[in-house]
Amino acid sequence: MRAKISGLGMYVPPRVLTNFDLEKILDTSDEWITTRTGIKERRIAEEWERASDIALPASKEAIEKAGLTPKDIDAVIVATSTPDMTFPSTACFLADKLGCNKPMAFDISAACSGFIYGLTIANSFITSGQFSNILLVGAEVFSKIVDWSDRSTAVIFGDGAGAVVLTKTEEEDTGILSAVMKSDGSHWGSLHCPVGEKLKMRGRETFKMAIKSMETASKKALEEANLSLEDISLVIPHQANIRIINALAERLNLPDDKVFSNIHRYGNTSAASIPIAMYEAYEEGRFKKGDYLLLTAFGGGLTWGSVVLRY
Repeated sequence: MRAKISGLGMYVPPRVLTNFDLEKILDTSDEWITTRTGIKERRIAEEWERASDIALPASKEAIEKAGLTPKDIDAVIVATSTPDMTFPSTACFLADKLGCNKPMAFDISAACSGFIYGLTIANSFITSGQFSNILLVGAEVFSKIVDWSDRSTAVIFGDGAGAVVLTKTEEEDTGILSAVMKSDGSHWGSLHCPVGEKLKMRGRETFKMAIKSMETASKKALEEANLSLEDISLVIPHQANIRIINALAERLNLPDDKVFSNIHRYGNTSAASIPIAMYEAYEEGRFKKGDYLLLTAFGGGLTWGSVVLRY
């Protein structure tokens, strides 16, 4: 028994913040931002919107596309670095807003790797036989923790939510096939957000570690799944920076058509970036049922990991 993805959903706030908008408040330019990050615009939540608010429409879509109702959901897991509150968990708020039937609900704090961690946790619950249907959401409102006077970070992050429903399956060679999860807390200072303060990042250090870590985890996940990169239809990396994505593709000898990127539209949405990218890649016909996918992420912690699955 494995966990397969049976439904996808996404939501981004309507408000668009372009590079030209940032030129008015920061010592920066569209050319500077585009060259260094690949980002042209990002979405910004309203002042009243919290992580559970933007997770709600993404979750409803994923549940509907899975052919289920909120009452069918056994567990709600939310990966977020920008929770509604310290506690209760954002997952509890989301489950209540959805009208679920008292599911297990909790948050994951693994920064940009949160969705990858969540896939592994959800898979374990399902393969153990404990649950049949799990809602996993990556939801972030980074606009609330970004220092808008710091051009090195303010231009990078955006808000959004992506959701998947994982369902038990006995189909052969389907669902999550392998997962590699790692962390190294000794490098916490490279990317962190102290309680009550704003996000801080040392970009050069983060850049180097991100590429190496995702490359190593991806190769290990492929090995554990008994697959090669030639078997993979599409690689969906965390949308952190176009230079990181391109460098990873080069390290793995991947052609452009095997790597998906939508960072130009949304910026870095942390734990939401992979499920949002997966949703758009599927809608664009970049993969279909039966295809093998490689997902890989890196984030504050430091945390990183890769998952190989058959859709």
